[in-house]
Amino acid sequence: MAGTVADGRLALHEVHRFANRPRLVAGVLRWDVSDLLDQIVIGLAGMRRRWGTPRSVAIDSWGCDYGLLSGAGELLNDPVHYRDPRTAGAAERVLDRVSPGELYERTGTQLMAFNTLLQLSVDRDVEGADRALLMPDLFVNLLSGHVGTELTAASTTQMLDIHTGQWCGDLLDRLGLRGDLFPDPSGPGSAAGHLLPDLARRAGMGSDVAITTVASHDTASAVLAAPARTPAFAYISCGTWALVGVELTGPVLSGAGRDANFSNEIGLDGTIRYLRNVTGLWLLQECLREWRVGRRGLVRLLAAAAERPGLRSILDVSAPALSEPGTDMPSRLRRAAAEGGFPEPADRAGLVRCILDSLALAFRRALRQAAALSGTGVDVVHLVGGGAGLDLLAQLSADASGLPVEIGPLEATAWGNVLVQARTAGEIEGDRWLLRRLVRSSAPPPVAEPSGPGEEWDRAEEALFA
Repeated sequence: MAGTVADGRLALHEVHRFANRPRLVAGVLRWDVSDLLDQIVIGLAGMRRRWGTPRSVAIDSWGCDYGLLSGAGELLNDPVHYRDPRTAGAAERVLDRVSPGELYERTGTQLMAFNTLLQLSVDRDVEGADRALLMPDLFVNLLSGHVGTELTAASTTQMLDIHTGQWCGDLLDRLGLRGDLFPDPSGPGSAAGHLLPDLARRAGMGSDVAITTVASHDTASAVLAAPARTPAFAYISCGTWALVGVELTGPVLSGAGRDANFSNEIGLDGTIRYLRNVTGLWLLQECLREWRVGRRGLVRLLAAAAERPGLRSILDVSAPALSEPGTDMPSRLRRAAAEGGFPEPADRAGLVRCILDSLALAFRRALRQAAALSGTGVDVVHLVGGGAGLDLLAQLSADASGLPVEIGPLEATAWGNVLVQARTAGEIEGDRWLLRRLVRSSAPPPVAEPSGPGEEWDRAEEALFA
C-alpha cells in the first residue's frame, strides 16, 4: 500500500496484492518467506513506477511466529506457522513450572496454543540459532539488515513483562528457555536503517529509502486507525482472526480477566489493547476455498444469506476443532452446529448466515466482557479490517451488541502503519487522537445502527453458552 499525506488528508493506494501461501515441509507447516519478500520487492517496484521513490517503508504483520537467525545473520529455516500442531500439550508442561496466576500477572497475555512462549518451549532448532526475530522484525531485517524487536509485537509473545516492557528473563530461565534470543524491545517510530542495495536495485530505487518501525503488530496498527473520537469506544479488528476489546491506559490483570482469556497488549504511545482473540473470517475463507468461490460468488452468497432467518443455526466459533488446519470446513461447521443442538445449515447460503450470526454473537459476548472487566463505558464499536467489507456482518454486530457500529477503514492496518511513518517523518504531529481525526476526515465511516431491542440475541447467547 502506498500512503500519501497532503492538505490534512491521508490517502492510501493499493499497489500490489498477492497470496500468502504457507507450505507443508517434511510434515511441518511453514511460511514461505522467500516468496513473501519477492512480492514485497515487486510491490516496491510498482510503487516507484506510479508514485516515485517512497520516503520510508514500514512493515506490520501478525504476531507470535518468529524466524531463527544464524550467527552470520542468515535465516535458518522458514518460520513455523502458528496453526502447526507442534505445541499440542505445551501449555500443560509450561504451567507445571509457572502458575497460571503468575504468568498472567507478569505478562497479561491470554493462554493460546500459538503464543511464542509455547512455540519456543517445543522448538528444537533454537539451540543452533544466534537470534530470533518476530515476523514483522524479520521482514524489517530482510529489507534493511536491522536486528531488533518492536514493542507492540513483543507484547503478544507471553514473554514480555507488561509492567516494564522488557523480557521476563527470570521466568524464561525457570522454563529452561533462552532469555537472550530476542533483541531488547523498543517502541514504534524509530529508524531501522535503509533498504539494502540489492533490494533497492531490484525495485529500481536508490539505497537511501528509510526503513521505519511502526506499531508493527497488525492489530496495534488497526486499532490506531479506528477513527474514534472519545475513549468510550470498543473495536472489532476482523480479518482471519477477530480481536475484540477496548483501549486502556493501563493493564487489567484480574483473575476474572485471566479466566475469560483476555490479553493486555501494548499499543501506540503506551496504550493497552485489552482484548480477546475470537476466530474470525477464517471460517468463511476456508469454506470459500473448499467451494472454490471467488469474489463475485461471495457477493451472491452474502446477498442470499441476508435473506435467511437469523440465529436459526449458530455455533461456538472458537471451538478448537474449527481453528485447526485441514479440509472440509463446511462439514466441520455443520457438525459443530448439530453438536450444539441447532439445525445443520442446509445449503451454502445458510452456512454463511450461520457463520456471520455466530461471529456477531461471539463479538457481543467479548465486547460486553471487555467493558465489564475493565470498567469501561462503551458508546460505539469500530469495526475495522476485512470484516468491515461485509455489510451484513456490520449490521449483525450492531444488532447483537445493541450499539452503533462505525464501519472501516477496511485496510486499517495499512492506515495505522502510514500514520506512524508520517508522524516519524515529521509530516504530521500529535497524539493518537489527532491521528484518528485524520483518518475520520480522510475516510468518514458509515454507521450501522441496531435494528431491534436484542432479546433474540439474549436467548441465542444463553442457548449456546449456558
